[in-house]
Amino acid sequence: MAKSVQKITLSSSRDIPFDKLVLSQSNVRHVKAGVSIEELAEDIARRGLLMGLSVRAVVDAAGAETGMFEIPAGGRRYRALALLAKQKRLARNAPVPCVVRTDGIAEEDSLAENIQRAPLHPLDQFRAFLALREKGQSEEEIAASQFVSVAVVKQRLRLASVSPRLLDVYAEDGLTLDQLMAFTVNGDHARQEQVFERLTQSYDKQGYTIRRMLTEGAVRASDKRALFIGVATYEEAGGTILNDLFQGDDGGWLQDVGLIDMLMAEKLNEASVTIGAEGWKWVEIAPDFAYGHTYGLRQLRGEAVALTAEEEGTLAALQQEADDIETAAAEAEELTDEQDQRMAEIETAMEALHDRPVLFDAGEVTRAGAFVSIAADGSLRVERGYVRPEDELPVEAAPITQDDTNGERPIDQVSADDEAGDVGPAPAAVEPEEEEGIRPLSDRLLTELTAHRTLGLRHALGERPDVAFVAALHALTLGVFYSYRSDSCIELDVKSVQFGSQAPGLNDSATAIAVAARHQSWRDTLPRESADLWDALQAFDGDTRGALFAHCVAHGVNAVHEAWNRRPRAFAHADRLAQAVELDMASEGWTPTVNGYLGRVTKARILQAVIEAKGQRAADRIEHLKRGEMAGEAETLLASSGWLPEPLRTPGRSLLQLAIADATTIEQEVTSSDGAAPEEDAEEGETSLPREDEADEASFAPHAIAAE
Repeated sequence: MAKSVQKITLSSSRDIPFDKLVLSQSNVRHVKAGVSIEELAEDIARRGLLMGLSVRAVVDAAGAETGMFEIPAGGRRYRALALLAKQKRLARNAPVPCVVRTDGIAEEDSLAENIQRAPLHPLDQFRAFLALREKGQSEEEIAASQFVSVAVVKQRLRLASVSPRLLDVYAEDGLTLDQLMAFTVNGDHARQEQVFERLTQSYDKQGYTIRRMLTEGAVRASDKRALFIGVATYEEAGGTILNDLFQGDDGGWLQDVGLIDMLMAEKLNEASVTIGAEGWKWVEIAPDFAYGHTYGLRQLRGEAVALTAEEEGTLAALQQEADDIETAAAEAEELTDEQDQRMAEIETAMEALHDRPVLFDAGEVTRAGAFVSIAADGSLRVERGYVRPEDELPVEAAPITQDDTNGERPIDQVSADDEAGDVGPAPAAVEPEEEEGIRPLSDRLLTELTAHRTLGLRHALGERPDVAFVAALHALTLGVFYSYRSDSCIELDVKSVQFGSQAPGLNDSATAIAVAARHQSWRDTLPRESADLWDALQAFDGDTRGALFAHCVAHGVNAVHEAWNRRPRAFAHADRLAQAVELDMASEGWTPTVNGYLGRVTKARILQAVIEAKGQRAADRIEHLKRGEMAGEAETLLASSGWLPEPLRTPGRSLLQLAIADATTIEQEVTSSDGAAPEEDAEEGETSLPREDEADEASFAPHAIAAE
């Protein structure tokens, strides 16, 4: 005989006037979490109460019901209703749907209602947002109804748009939330699935690795090429941009490299036409010129256009305003945000006024040219006024008169035969018969006399170190700034070396920009004509001469390795020089990148670099990767580490830096092992969805996935 099953009886439900309800001390929720009372009240006002309250009758001391009901489960909903009643948006006696409990314990009711609830999987939430969007709600409407920002809505819609195959994997916990976020960078499902296949065979599955794989071959919006053409122009031309909604991406990645090159060429050509209209003989254009491309060319010295009376007045007004702001800030001991912003605007306006256009001699413009390229910040770089050697006017000897030389001929008119070497007296020389008047001295006699004078100058100059320094500085400065080496009798020269093989980005490096700025500063300080240089140098103080001397000598440094030119002693001297100036290439801005180093060496060297900078454990993490992937991971690991390859190290100094880096790595590992370790797959900055039991059951509006 079948055993009978006892049927359960559910608690009855009924509408109870709001003013008959009170909070219960048996509610187990005491910590505030999830949606605020205000947001919940707005949601109830919009949608109504989606879930009734669980209540129990309040009894007196004799056990008789009092007509009031307490709420052990649903206190937040009650507070939201109370807020609506206080705002007179809900009647005090409005009926509230309630489930009346009679059995069990009140605390058990509250605990069960919060624990027995199954949390909503994040993927269901993403798809729910997508369903709302497909049913006609705008992103702004969804954000308002769910009490989140529009940015959060965009994030969740982007997550829902990932390849269905990857979403299924995520639903089965085959991907973390951070990994799924990374896949949203590229909306191409085929590309996402291709990267996922590569990921299954890779040890490193972190988010930044996925982002790097999905953006291979794209151009960052912060790249100078993209800044030059403008992202808006690129999009108008049909170009697509990949964006990361979950991390800073510097504007995203421009995918169509061919379109970028075409737009860049068009804009450079337009600029060259404008520059060429100024009258230059030639204009060369390129996205980037090699470092030292102006070596061997003479640069014209122009005159800056003077400020107009109106511009002078504007500059004075700006300066006065800046002084007033500084005075006010000194009294308050700090600038307000408005003052700080205004000071930045004033500085920009003043810089624009001080940056005057330069006028060149019209006759020289027709023999000179200009280089047009893209600067590191994406602006147009125009280098005007460079004269090629073949375009220089032929040097013509000035007519020599007897009065000009007092019977002597200038040294530069001595014959080539006489210049071949020291010329001794000619025993068989016969002077021509003297005619009426004073004739110029013969070449041979002039050579003999000037030889004596040269020797006398050598002796006298050797006794005067102060004058010798000025004479050497004069000769070096002529070669570096004027290209007129024959203006000095000191046969001393600095050979400015042109780099035969260019390193990527050398011309836009911080060091190259600093050297160019210092060179231009000296050009602005030195006299325009080489004939005035000697007097200018004598007028300089000792510190100024020393600074100019260092700048000129620095132009002659050549520590470039060339396969055809073996110079071991020169490189040894370069090491000594680096020690003397305490050179630190990491502080100069050099970092190991895929293009600059890591992608051009063997796996063994990549691992060696990681071991030296980050330790063996970091190297073990990437040891299994292919060389290209290993180089990319190593670039991330070595960023800001100060690690340098051997050719860039300063003997002694770099060894100390590596020792400090090793000590820092060990300390970090010890700290990590002693402290609370993060989850193995977690990445810094990873966020997660809130637990469902932290949100009110009547209105689920979880927090943002990433920072709003």
